Amino acid sequence: MSALYRKIITLGVGLALAAGAQALPQVKILATGGTIAGTASSSTQMTGYKAGDLGIQVLINAVPQMKDFADVSGEQIVKISSNNMTDAVLLRLAKRCNELLADPKVSGIVITHGTDTLEETAYFLNLTVHSDKPVVLVGAMRPATAISADGPLNLLNAVKLAADPQAKGRGVLIAMNDTIGGARDTTKTNTTNVATFKAPELGAMGYIAAGKNYFFNQSTRRHTSASEFDVTKLDALPRVDIVYSHANADRVPVDAFVKAGAKGLVMAGSGNGSLHEWEEKGAAEAIKNGVVVVRSSRVGNGPVTVSVKRYTDEGFLNGGTLNPQKARILLQLALTRTHDPKEIQRIFDEY
Repeated sequence: MSALYRKIITLGVGLALAAGAQALPQVKILATGGTIAGTASSSTQMTGYKAGDLGIQVLINAVPQMKDFADVSGEQIVKISSNNMTDAVLLRLAKRCNELLADPKVSGIVITHGTDTLEETAYFLNLTVHSDKPVVLVGAMRPATAISADGPLNLLNAVKLAADPQAKGRGVLIAMNDTIGGARDTTKTNTTNVATFKAPELGAMGYIAAGKNYFFNQSTRRHTSASEFDVTKLDALPRVDIVYSHANADRVPVDAFVKAGAKGLVMAGSGNGSLHEWEEKGAAEAIKNGVVVVRSSRVGNGPVTVSVKRYTDEGFLNGGTLNPQKARILLQLALTRTHDPKEIQRIFDEY
């Protein structure tokens, strides 16, 4: 075999390998901290650990199998426990996702996140990311140092999901414990169990089994590329607070939030968004003074509908099937566009 022939073969093999490498979908991982990046003093410590201790490159290096399915690279956005999530970080994430997804080379995004407020971030991005490309949030219920840590497999599944063409156009997804959840309806249901993320009534979008993604459901509500919300030029969001209803509740929290500058309130009512008469008076007065008030429910399942005619007459809006924390996210974004109660009710009906 001549030297020239060997060079041609070597060049051909090199080009083939390069083409194969380029054929892998490009997935960006944005890290925010959380339990998935948490460390503890022992392998049996499952609580009281330091969340967000590990950087993104450590997480990537811990799951080399990801590189069999995607061309993976990471960015550290913040290193926090997700109970400390802020509007500023949410806006930063949304803007960065839109920047990355505008690149035709990028196939999808994975966001590592603490589980406490993961559902809120997922829903915020579901409303503010204007792309059909997959955005997948992932976390863990056990720190990275724990026996049987759930983070590595969750992360692998999330990357494979973000690289999967089947995941396009389904809105922001949550990949946890071999389950594919939709951002709107998935919620954290258990304080410590790894099978915590569920959509109890409306169901998961699919599941992950034997290394494959299976989809069965799809949201009919507006999201991502069909969303009207644009946060590109926003540096802050309107203040919206949640008032939790209970026996013997009064108007003190309502008045305190309004005094603090709340532009909107979400009432986590009992049952079908029912309010104690004492707190109702405070909320009705807030409505008269220009505060938008949405009735949600502390129950966890079922829609909040028109019930007592008085609520409608007083100007309360209905939160539908959104839980209080997600109703708060939607109301914040709605208030960036309008303060018209009819328009805001239309938004709650469509999203």
